Amino acid sequence: MTVQLHERPSESAAPPMTDSDPAADPDLLQPHEADLLRYANHLLGRTPGAADVVQDTFARFWAQPDDTRQRLCEANAHPGRDPHSRLRAWLFTVCRNRAFDVRKKERRMTPLTAPVSDAQTHPAPGPDQQAEQRDTHDAVLRRLADLPDAQQEVVRLKFQAGLSYKQIAEVTGLTVSGVGVHLHHALKTLRQQMNPAN
Repeated sequence: MTVQLHERPSESAAPPMTDSDPAADPDLLQPHEADLLRYANHLLGRTPGAADVVQDTFARFWAQPDDTRQRLCEANAHPGRDPHSRLRAWLFTVCRNRAFDVRKKERRMTPLTAPVSDAQTHPAPGPDQQAEQRDTHDAVLRRLADLPDAQQEVVRLKFQAGLSYKQIAEVTGLTVSGVGVHLHHALKTLRQQMNPAN
């Protein structure tokens, strides 16, 4: 029997909640799965370990007391913001901590690498455009790997996971202004490397 990463564990692992409670929805975590897998994979450098980290992250969510899960699922009161930003930040924080635990246990650090983006929101470009985009993407990823680890992580959380500065600060333990500084320096360095004449 195959178990999806986002499925809620058996009822013995977590007490039942009311059907009207958004924290009881078994599909609640599914929209976050791909981003968490990508993030954990970057931190660990391998996909099988990343799946274990994400599965453990989801298990830790379901193991939380009802009131904690409900608080994490409360909609953000700010209009125009992701209503699940609190949950998303919590999931990324736990995922990050679990990945670091795994790395520490294995006593080896691996450089972050990045796969080609697996989702396109625009109509498929022609072959020439695809080749140009792939070349540009690969060049950016090569240069991204040369940045300090903290800058790499902030860039990945911002542009690959779509987190806000505040969420990135919660995940990394940096201040919001620290996130901005790391992001500014990383983008400035990447821009200079990509366009040395400017």
